Formats: sequence, structure tokens, C-alpha cells
Amino acid sequence: MRRTYLSAMAFVAMTGGAIAAQDWPHWRGPSGTGVSPETSLPLRWSANDGIAWKADLGGVGVSSPVVSGTRVFVTSQVGSGEVRQGPRLVQGADAAGEGERALEPERTGGASADGPTFLVEAFDRVNGRRLWQYRAEAVAPMPTVHDKHNMASPSPVTDGTLVYAWFGTGQLFALNMTGQIVWQRHLGREVSPFDIQWGHSSSPTLFENSLLLLCDHDAASYLLAIDKNTGRDLWKADRGRGRQSYSTPFVVSTPTGPEVIVNSNQRVDAYDPRTGAPLWHLGGANQFPIPSPTYSDGVVFLSRGYRSGPYLAVRPGGRGDVSSSHVLWQTPTGAPYISSLVHDAGLIYMASDVGGVTVLDAATGLRIWQQRINGVFSASPVAGDGKVYFVSETGEVTVIKSGRQPEVLARNDIGERLIASPAISHGHLFLRSDKRLFAVGPP
Repeated sequence: MRRTYLSAMAFVAMTGGAIAAQDWPHWRGPSGTGVSPETSLPLRWSANDGIAWKADLGGVGVSSPVVSGTRVFVTSQVGSGEVRQGPRLVQGADAAGEGERALEPERTGGASADGPTFLVEAFDRVNGRRLWQYRAEAVAPMPTVHDKHNMASPSPVTDGTLVYAWFGTGQLFALNMTGQIVWQRHLGREVSPFDIQWGHSSSPTLFENSLLLLCDHDAASYLLAIDKNTGRDLWKADRGRGRQSYSTPFVVSTPTGPEVIVNSNQRVDAYDPRTGAPLWHLGGANQFPIPSPTYSDGVVFLSRGYRSGPYLAVRPGGRGDVSSSHVLWQTPTGAPYISSLVHDAGLIYMASDVGGVTVLDAATGLRIWQQRINGVFSASPVAGDGKVYFVSETGEVTVIKSGRQPEVLARNDIGERLIASPAISHGHLFLRSDKRLFAVGPP
């Protein structure tokens, strides 16, 4: 855990140093790896016990909560947009019967007559009291999305001064800590409509003074860096037409400089996050890439996603095609469709779509153990305090002991659908269901 913690602190330095060690300011935490350095994290809870507080959200969505100081931020959507039924993780069975179902739209709460409304909400981390709510009408062009989510799928990110919320139309809002708008953009109108199959879900990534935004869509594919304080463009890396990615850009610090890594349907690419210059690439085509990489001990671990796609370990710092020079190990099949990998104490943890947990030796890629747990897994696992948390869409969180022997420590059912990845902050696990926010842990 020591080196993972140091990686997290290096990321904090790159994002401007305004983030406390116990904050969770980004999807998958301060380092983007899903690992927390905290101890005394919660083990057992239910819908009514072991919960510090729960709060109703103003809308619905599947974005993850983020935590900064005394505030928890969540995004939602009010009102129904254009949806269509998409593929299910459960195959050859009754998906709804197994706990996999569509997102029920929130039709109350003041949706505009012209269409959906986007919400950004701030809650008190200690008691769950809503501090403020920012509302903005969704502005066309409107995309069609998978029926398991909506246009409030990208998770917000914060540097402790501003919070940045991005939605599936391409609308991007920068708000201060009291909920006042500082600047806003609409990339779906400024550049090109957000016309990716099943709807945009990539979250923003903070790096130094910039916000990194991946827009891999059919009409236009690009990686954009904008000034986090003003919203003005810093650089734009055009990635050609026909790219698709639902993955969030991932920044690592290497001896040769920082890199931002992108998982897309054509291949994996790395860029210089300060200039947008391409650095290296590897791999071939893989449909519907959703997982983001993780990093530890100088190695990037990456699942390509889709149905049992490849997963691999690669050493950053290369140039050009590094498929034969920097790949340390690779397994051609077995990766989760949606959820990302998590690294803890020299081991890689991943949950298959329908409940198979696999643990690998991070140095070799060899399987250490495999065990089946019940559930349907879209959320990415998180780790801390010798525990790994696997969040199922059925509402159950399975807690596994980190280590080379399988041991289930607890199974905790909160009774509501959970697709969002959890946050860990100040001794609590923050879970976001479709319509509620839970702080799991002591009052």
C-alpha cells in the first residue's frame, strides 16, 4: 500500500495540491486508481443499520459522488431523454430477474417543458444536509442513450475551489463551492454533437491547471485540454473519425514526464497532458471500451473491456508502437465488460459482469485465486484498509479481504440499485443509488 499511497500523493501534486489526503475528488479517488490510504473503513451495514446518513437526490443518474472537504458533490438528471434498450450483462437468462434493469427516469422535480434538466448538488459530508442545488436545462442536440443510464453519467471532479460537472449533451459547468456558475461550455454545439452509441459517459480529469476531456464520438474524436479556471482551450488532439470510448482519461507520472492514457475502440494511446503531443500506443480494436487504467509501482494495468476482452500490464515511457517493447504481460480474454481493475498490495482484483472475482499477481499476470460471488457488476471496485469492495447493481456490496487467499468478510445489502462506483473519504464509504446518496459508517 505504501507505493500506491505515494502514487496518490503524486497525483495530488499534479492536480494543484489543493486536495487533502482523505478527499475523494475524482472518479476512482485522488489518484484515479480506486485505492484509499485510510484505515478503519466500514465492514458491515444494511439499509437501516451502519448508515451515518442518507439523502434523497433531486434527480436520477449513475455518476459517482466526489468528496472535497466538508462537501459531497453529485450530478443527476430530471426528466426523460431519448433512450433505447441496450445489451445486458446477464446473458441467456432473465436479466431483470437477476437484478439488472433499466434506469427509471425522474419525472418530477421541475423538469423543463422543453426537455430534461441537469442538476449539480452539494451535501454536507457530516450530516447529509443539502447545501445547494444548481439546475441547468439540457440544450440540444440531444443524444440517445442506453436505458440503464441517462445523460448524467460522467462523474464530477473538483480541485477544492471549483467543481466541474459534464453531461451527455456536451454541456460542461464550472461552479464554485457555494454553487455559483463561474464558466460554462457546450462542446456538443461548439465542436460536434455527442453522437456516440449508448451515450457519452467519460468523466473529466484534472491535471495541473487543466481539465482533460475525452470526446471519442463517431462524427469527431478528440482529446481536449481546457484551462480549469476560465474554460478556455489550451490544446486539442484530433483523433480522427469513428473512434468510440466511454473511458475516462488517466494521468500517470513517469521518469520521462507525465502521460495521459486513453482506452478506445481502436487502440490504447498516451499523450503528453501539457501539450497534447502523442507519445505511444498499443493494441488493436476492441468494441465498447469502458474501463480506465490503474497504476502502481511504475506499471499501468489496463482492461480493454467489452465481453471478456484482453487485460494487460504495460510500462509507460515508451514512444510509438510499444506493443512488443513495453507490454510486461497480457491475457487475451477474461476482462470485465464495464468495471475497471483495482490494484492492492501486489495483486490485481477484477469482477466479471455476473459475479466471478479474479485475483492476479500484478508482477506476472498469473491467476492467484478465483471465486464466484452473487451480483451484476457495473461499478468499479475500490480498495482500502485491507478490504476490497465490490458493488453490485442488485444493491449488495461484497467485502473481500485483500490477500492471496479468498475470504469474504461481509455481504451488505442496501436495497437499491447501485451502478455508480463508490467513494471513500474520512472513514466512510459513499454509495450513490439511482435516487439517493448514502454515507456508510459511524455517525
